[in-house]
Amino acid sequence: MKNRLILFLIAATLLFSCSNQQQAVAAGQPNAEVKKLSATEFSDKIKQTPDATIVDVRTEEEYKQGHITGAKNIDWNESEFETQIAKLDKTKPVLVYCLSGSRSSDAASYMSKNGFKEIYELDGGMMKWRAANLAEVADTAATEQSSAKGMTIQEYEALLKTDKYVLVDFHAPWCGYCKMMEPSLDDIAATMADKVVVVRIDTDQNEEVAKHFEIDALPVIMLYKNQQLVKKEVGYQTKKQLLKLLE
Repeated sequence: MKNRLILFLIAATLLFSCSNQQQAVAAGQPNAEVKKLSATEFSDKIKQTPDATIVDVRTEEEYKQGHITGAKNIDWNESEFETQIAKLDKTKPVLVYCLSGSRSSDAASYMSKNGFKEIYELDGGMMKWRAANLAEVADTAATEQSSAKGMTIQEYEALLKTDKYVLVDFHAPWCGYCKMMEPSLDDIAATMADKVVVVRIDTDQNEEVAKHFEIDALPVIMLYKNQQLVKKEVGYQTKKQLLKLLE
C-alpha cells in the first residue's frame, strides 16, 4: 500500500511538471534567441533563406525613401503593429531591421516572446546597410520629395564658412537620446551665439550628407573651426560634455 502511494505521488508530480511545461510553451516560453547580424551577414542570410520574412519596422515614409528588397513595412510605433505581426508565419525565419537598431531590437524582442522560432536582427540597421553600400529600393515619388528637401554637400560646406565654431548635430525624430540633447543644444545656440553656430541635421531628411560622413549611429556631434573638423563625438552628450568640446 505504501509503495502504491509513493508511485501515485511520483506520477502526479511528473504529470504536473509536464502540464506546466506545456503551458509555458503555449505561452511562448522559452523565448527564441534573437541573433544580431552585421550588414553583410544580414545580406547573406537573405540570399541563403529565400523563404524568410523580411520586416522593416520603420515609418511608412522612411520605408518609401529606401528599403531592402522584399521587406514588409510594419511600423513598430503604430497601434496595429501587434495585429500585423501576428499575421506572419511564425515557423519561418524572420529578418527584422530599422534605421539604426533601436526599434528593431524592441520588435525582435516582442516577436521572441510571441512564438516566432527563428529571428535575425540587422545590427545597426539601414545606417550600417547603407555604409556597406548594399542595395535598396525606393518609391520614386518619395525619393524625389526627399531629394528636394535634402541638403547637398555644397550647402553643408557653406554652413561652415564662419569664424565661429560650428557645432553640427546629426539627429532623427525617433532617436530618444537626440531628443534628450535638444534642450542643451538650444541653450548653447541661444547663450553662446557670439562664439558658436549650432546646426541640427535630420538624417532622415538628409540622406546624402549622412552617407557622405558615414553616419551609422545617432546622435553624432561634429565640431568645426575654420571649416576644419576638430572633434567628433558619437552618442549622447550632456550639456557639460558639449561645453567642454568648445573649450
